Amino acid sequence: MSTPKTITLYGIVNCDTVKKARAWLAAQGVTYVFHDFKKSGVSAEQLVRWSQAVGWQALLNRRGTTWRGLDAAAQVGAQDEASACALMQEHTSLIKRPVVEWEAGSVSVGFDTADWTKRIAPSAARPRHGA
Repeated sequence: MSTPKTITLYGIVNCDTVKKARAWLAAQGVTYVFHDFKKSGVSAEQLVRWSQAVGWQALLNRRGTTWRGLDAAAQVGAQDEASACALMQEHTSLIKRPVVEWEAGSVSVGFDTADWTKRIAPSAARPRHGA
């Protein structure tokens, strides 16, 4: 018998979008695990998996202060999945937040209540133990 997958939310504690996402999940009564990649990092394998799931362009945050603080050569160097993932591993603040690994095994980036509602609806419909 396999263990059910848990929702894992990856981000940075002080990120406003991550705060909103965590508050929304709590308000929905959704149990999840939080992984602070600023403190705990992200493996190269994980970045590649996320990149293949959502596209490296969607994963790379080019709007934040970390991106603007990079020199032009580093910015231009992020031209493909491998170079973008290497840059994101070196500077975890370049990863768009939050990244969520859902129970079904899918991955999403960013906080979208309509999308998230659809994703949690099947688990909300399951009977709960003791109900």
